[in-house]
Amino acid sequence: MGLPIRLSLCAAVLFLAPTVAPAASAPIQITADLSDAPRKFLRARMVIPVQPGPLTLVYPKWIPGEHGPTGSIDNFAGLTFTANGQSLPWQRDDVNMFAIHLAVPSGVTTIEATTGFLATAAPSGFSAGASTSANLAVLSWNALLLYPSDVSAADVMFEPSVRLPEGWKFGTALTQSSADGNTHRFQPVSLEMLVDSPLLAGRFFKEVALAPEVTPKHYLDVAADGPEDLNINADEMQAFSNLVRETGALFRSHHYNSYHFLLTLSDSVAHFGLEHHQSSDDRVDATTYLDDDLMLISGDLLPHEFTHSWNGKYRRPVGLVTPNYQEPMKGNLLWVYEGLTQYLGDILAARSGIWTADQFKAYLAASAAEMDHRPGRTWRTLEDTAVSAQILYDPSNQWDNWRRSVDYYPEGELIWLEVDTIIRRRSKGRRSLNDFCARFLGLGGDTPPKVVPYTFDDLVKVLDSVEHYDWANLFHERLTSKAPHAPLDGITGGGYRIEYGDVTNPYIRAEESSGRELNAWYSVGLAIADNVVSDVLVDSPAYKAGLGPGMRLVAVNGRAYTDELLRQAIRDAKGSGPAVELITENAGFFKVLKIEYHEGLKYPRLVREEKMADYIGDILKPLAKHTTIAEVAR
Repeated sequence: MGLPIRLSLCAAVLFLAPTVAPAASAPIQITADLSDAPRKFLRARMVIPVQPGPLTLVYPKWIPGEHGPTGSIDNFAGLTFTANGQSLPWQRDDVNMFAIHLAVPSGVTTIEATTGFLATAAPSGFSAGASTSANLAVLSWNALLLYPSDVSAADVMFEPSVRLPEGWKFGTALTQSSADGNTHRFQPVSLEMLVDSPLLAGRFFKEVALAPEVTPKHYLDVAADGPEDLNINADEMQAFSNLVRETGALFRSHHYNSYHFLLTLSDSVAHFGLEHHQSSDDRVDATTYLDDDLMLISGDLLPHEFTHSWNGKYRRPVGLVTPNYQEPMKGNLLWVYEGLTQYLGDILAARSGIWTADQFKAYLAASAAEMDHRPGRTWRTLEDTAVSAQILYDPSNQWDNWRRSVDYYPEGELIWLEVDTIIRRRSKGRRSLNDFCARFLGLGGDTPPKVVPYTFDDLVKVLDSVEHYDWANLFHERLTSKAPHAPLDGITGGGYRIEYGDVTNPYIRAEESSGRELNAWYSVGLAIADNVVSDVLVDSPAYKAGLGPGMRLVAVNGRAYTDELLRQAIRDAKGSGPAVELITENAGFFKVLKIEYHEGLKYPRLVREEKMADYIGDILKPLAKHTTIAEVAR
């Protein structure tokens, strides 16, 4: 580790004084330069209106939707300031690494800043992760900008522009005002809306209008590593248009002026989704729409992030409504923000035709089974996973079943499925969670982008207006439970049960195929990727045999290890067969371990309870009229 360079400033005493904000009437100009994006280097130039005296600028720290202090200050580089052609010294705060202090000389009304972002992070994480390839880039404006401290992000105006590599096109929710060659200028927006409006650019790029009869307008903007990856078939495109129709029918409102799905198809970027008011940053494998398995496991991404425009951006828990990007967020209601969105996004995937009903049921069985095999739930409540969100996104997956992770997504989905089935059952099918969504998330009808905060009590009050029930107690029980099993009442109340058998769950099979994985979680308690144990289920047969995450599997029953040989060994051990014998390597040391297990392979699936109403089937029925490919052609 190198020695840090300490900067001495004669005017340091001034840096203790309050910040002087720029004049409200003049926007900060920022020009992002993506010319070197293929080399993983982003640059920007800022012109900041100022007044003479001490000035503190800050780098965004708490990024909306990422639920933690994820601002990538470590990759923020090349910072300089000038005024009237003269260099200005600056100093980082010695406690708050995200704060920069400088003194504005007398007579100076604007200063120029150069900033840079080293887009060298690994392809993991969120917007601070890898964001460029040879032929595309995703620009998150917060990675390149500074803004005055102690001010509201809604009150600071920016005038943005971007310079692109030759021949590149782009998509964004920002409104373009002019263009000069490769430089594109946009209308002024608040800092809040700028950070909420990423830009996707690329050499191989196309934009498709979705559900053209719907107002406001919706677009799918796609950038890919290569031209062949842009070949999303007509059925998928039609399903995306149906998604627009289904959300309109569900929420009965829109809270944006237009909407852009910014879809990145690349093996070089981090893979995730991040919600915004008028767009979503959706990143998947390059060949996702050319591969049935990848399409299945990514099918909920666009519906999930789109749902967030209503649930998370427009209606937002009070703990996540902060004045700027330095104020910490409180995640105690993330089981609503993310859990309800997980539920709605998944059923919208089925209603729109992105998933079939059977694919949804395979996903639900896999997700619910994983939550039901989560021994960490006996010491950590679901509520604590939400409160602890900022520390749970980045840990290793090893021993994840004991630590627990961001379980408020999948377990939150189970809770909201239960809520939906309770409403349907008590109202004899006359009402459902659809009615709650229209009242709570569609509040006020069509509006421009804005935030309407809510509390737990607000949530319960609207639910009670849909169907009278002790919702507060139900949520309290689910959030604070330390029961060894997941809350599966939504599945059983929806007319199904989970069974385990030796027929592979289609969703699990797709995950295994696309990730070179083996899921023996529900039999011996092992998850394996590339011949290495990725996790072991606590108290499972594999756990009792001495296996642990990170061990490399060398052989199974005396033969060089393959996933299929392990599957066969588990099959052969069923009944009175021999124990599964593994040779493992752990940091250069080898050991023979025997798994005593004789029940065969097990995979979860949903089984219909014929004597009960099929509420899950009802939940998956489309609400809107779907336009077919043939009708579009006519």
